[in-house]
Amino acid sequence: MKRSAMIGMAVLAVLAVTVSLAAAGPGRGGRGSGGWGMGGGYQGMYNPATVESVTGTIESIDRTVPMKGMSRGVHLTLKTGKGPLSVHLGPEWYVGRLDEKLAKGDAVEVKGSRITFAGNPAIIAAEVKKGDAVLKLRDEKGIPAWAGWRR
Repeated sequence: MKRSAMIGMAVLAVLAVTVSLAAAGPGRGGRGSGGWGMGGGYQGMYNPATVESVTGTIESIDRTVPMKGMSRGVHLTLKTGKGPLSVHLGPEWYVGRLDEKLAKGDAVEVKGSRITFAGNPAIIAAEVKKGDAVLKLRDEKGIPAWAGWRR
């Protein structure tokens, strides 16, 4: 009886691990990332071939959930010479911990991947320059700074 109880417990443990790994699989963006990880659909929208730089003034800074299942992110509306442009910075839990702070009215230069998001033009930022300060959010391949441990 002892042996069969141990086998039953082992089977339950394997089943529990399998179910938890399936729930945290690549479609969810990785454990603990809030959907902002390398395996998430949002990160797949960043394309190094569409990287450009734009300058403008920050009109607003918002916290928003870009896609279902993600945690909140920081989003700028940038006033450019061609009109307003949405700029996606990254997860709130990461951007909020950076030393350099952005504010409404700041003149900035944003470098990032031009995308179409919810039918509108937008940029997923790789870096934001404000004066001499640079917020580095992604590397040249688009890998987020907050995913550095996966390199």
